[in-house]
Amino acid sequence: MSKDKNELNEASNNLSNEKKLDATDESKPKKLESEIKNDKKDTLSPESKKSASNSNNKDPKPRDGEKKLSPSDQEKTKINQKNTQIDTENQVEQDSTVKNTDNKGSKTLTGSVNKTKKVNNLENKQNNAKLNNSESNNKVNEQPEYIEKLVSINRVAKVVKGGRRFSFAALVVVGDGNGMVGHGKGKAKEVPEAIKKATDEAKTRMIRVPLRQGRTLHHDIRGRFDSGKVYLRSAPSGTGVIAGGPMRAVFEALGIQDIVAKSVGTSNPHNMVRATFEALKVASSPKIIAARRGLKINEITKRRKVSQGGVEDAKN
Repeated sequence: MSKDKNELNEASNNLSNEKKLDATDESKPKKLESEIKNDKKDTLSPESKKSASNSNNKDPKPRDGEKKLSPSDQEKTKINQKNTQIDTENQVEQDSTVKNTDNKGSKTLTGSVNKTKKVNNLENKQNNAKLNNSESNNKVNEQPEYIEKLVSINRVAKVVKGGRRFSFAALVVVGDGNGMVGHGKGKAKEVPEAIKKATDEAKTRMIRVPLRQGRTLHHDIRGRFDSGKVYLRSAPSGTGVIAGGPMRAVFEALGIQDIVAKSVGTSNPHNMVRATFEALKVASSPKIIAARRGLKINEITKRRKVSQGGVEDAKN
């Protein structure tokens, strides 16, 4: 027990002494770090300085808990350091090449843009060509433009128990101006509907007439329908269309430029138009006659010239 008490007293005395020392140290002003370093430098002896310089040149001693590196490990670390330096140099070179490629890339981009523009222009041209072809095909598929001539329009009445019911009857001639012609009639309570019905019927009842040089008939014709009689004669160029009203409409729609026509008998437009159509149905050409007889067209035209020469000699 006495020993333990003595140890406790010694420990308490030591603690009190340490506290006093700390108080004295705190009372003194602390030196700056720079002053402390200078003091250390001054206190170092030349031998210690040499030893310190040598220690800096040598490899630092490993700290506690660290393992000493073997020479092979040291070589590996050096190699790794060199590899890292090489990698950094390669990265710098790659960055410079990327910059150069960026400058070139702008040029390549402009070239690619120009190529895309050319491709787009070619596509636009192809699309326009397709559109034009489709439009031309549509035009071909569409019906050609017709020449419509209103020959006559008449108001007719139907007598009913309560009185009269009036309506309109129209006669229309339709042609393409190149050897195709047709006629039709329509009846309705209003004029436009009657004309529409007549034109639709005329388009469905068209006939083709052979023309010489696209301007006149090949020969003289005579036509008749009921009391309507019609005489049609071919004429030289410059004669013009010499015909009455209903017949003139038929020739203009047909595309005849030179003809002499005469209507004998009735002046009813329906009968006159029907008589002219009966005459035009009989019209023929040297080509049709040659095919029918099994001859050549030249043989028939020679006969025509000889017959015309004989008629002229007889007149003289």
